Amino acid sequence: MKYLKSIVFGLMFTLFTGFASAAPVDINTATADSLAVNIKGVGKKKAEAIIAYRQANGPFKTIEELTKVKGIGLKLVEKNRDNLLISPN
Repeated sequence: MKYLKSIVFGLMFTLFTGFASAAPVDINTATADSLAVNIKGVGKKKAEAIIAYRQANGPFKTIEELTKVKGIGLKLVEKNRDNLLISPN
C-alpha cells in the first residue's frame, strides 16, 4: 500500500508541475499580472517595476536589459531565459 501511495503521489506531482509551468512571456508587451505569473522569482512589485522601466526607457532591446530594473539580477534572468521573449520593434 505504501508503494502504491508513492506511485500515485509521484504521478500527481509530475502532472501538476507539468501544468504549472510558466508560459513564454514577451517582456515588451506583457502586463504586470502576466509578468508576475510567468517569470519565476518576479512578483507583483517587480513586475510593476519592469512595466515602469519599459514606459520610461522604451522597449527592451535585449533580455539582459532586464537587469537594469531594480531587484532583477542576472541570476534571475538566466533562470528564466528560455521563458522570456522580446517582440520585434
